[in-house]
Amino acid sequence: MLKTRMITAVVLLAVLLPVLFFKHFPAFAAVATAFFAAAIWESLRLFKNPRALPIAAVCAAAFVYVFLSGAVDPQPRFWFTLGVAIWALRFAPALGTGLPPPAGLGNTLLSMVYAVAIVACFAAIVALFRHSPAYLLSVMALVWIADIGAYFSGKAFGKRKLAPSISPGKSWEGAFGGGVAVLALAALSVALAPSVPALADTFAVRLQGALGWAAALAILVLVAAASVVGDLFESMLKRRAGIKDSSNLLPGHGGVLDRIDALLPVLPLAALIGTWL
Repeated sequence: MLKTRMITAVVLLAVLLPVLFFKHFPAFAAVATAFFAAAIWESLRLFKNPRALPIAAVCAAAFVYVFLSGAVDPQPRFWFTLGVAIWALRFAPALGTGLPPPAGLGNTLLSMVYAVAIVACFAAIVALFRHSPAYLLSVMALVWIADIGAYFSGKAFGKRKLAPSISPGKSWEGAFGGGVAVLALAALSVALAPSVPALADTFAVRLQGALGWAAALAILVLVAAASVVGDLFESMLKRRAGIKDSSNLLPGHGGVLDRIDALLPVLPLAALIGTWL
C-alpha cells in the first residue's frame, strides 16, 4: 500500500507542479476540469445517485464554460460567499445534527448543496491561480500543514476524541496541534518574506500585512478549523454511504474528494478574504 501511495503521489506531482510552475493556463484548465469532474462524480456516488457519470459530465462542461472559457463573467465573489455560507450554515452544524436518510428529498437536496460547495471550491481554485500559482499553493499549504500537524499531535498526545461517531481517529489534541502548525507556518512565512521575495505574495504574508497579527491569527485559526470541518463532513458522508474511500481513482489514496475534502471549505473562505485584502 505504501509503495502504491508513493507512486501515485509522484505521478500527481509530476503533473501538477509543472502546470503550476510554468503558469500555463490551458494546462491548468484541463487538470482543474478533470479533478472537478471527478469530485462531482464521487460526490454523487456518495449520495447514491444512479446517474452520477452523465451528470458529472454535464457539470464539467458547465464549469468550463462559466469559469474557464472567458465567455461570461463568473461572478467569483458570489461563489466564494455562497460556499462560505453553505459550510457555516449547513455543513458545519450537520456534524452535530446529523444527515438526512440516504433516500428521499432531503438527501437529494443535500447532494445538490454539496455539489454547489464543490463548484465554489473550484471557482476559488481558478481565481487563486489567476492571481498567482504561488498564492494558490500558499493556501493549500496551510491545509496540508494542518493535516500533518493534526496527525502527529494526535499520535503523540491524542486522548479526547473530537468526533468519535464520525471519525474515531481524530482528537481534540490533534486538532489543536494542526492549528499550532498553521500558525507556525504563517509566522515563518512572514518572518522570511523580507529576504525571500517569493513569499511576499502568499496568503499568510498578505493577511498579516493588511490586517496585522491579531486579525491574521484569528483568520488562520478559522482556516484550520474549517479544514477539520471539511474532513469530518466527508467522513460523515462516507460513513453513511458505507464506504471507506470516495472512489479508487487515486490508487493508495482513495478518491479526489479524499484528497480535497479539507480544501472544500477553506479555499472559498481564503478567496473571499483575499478580495478584501
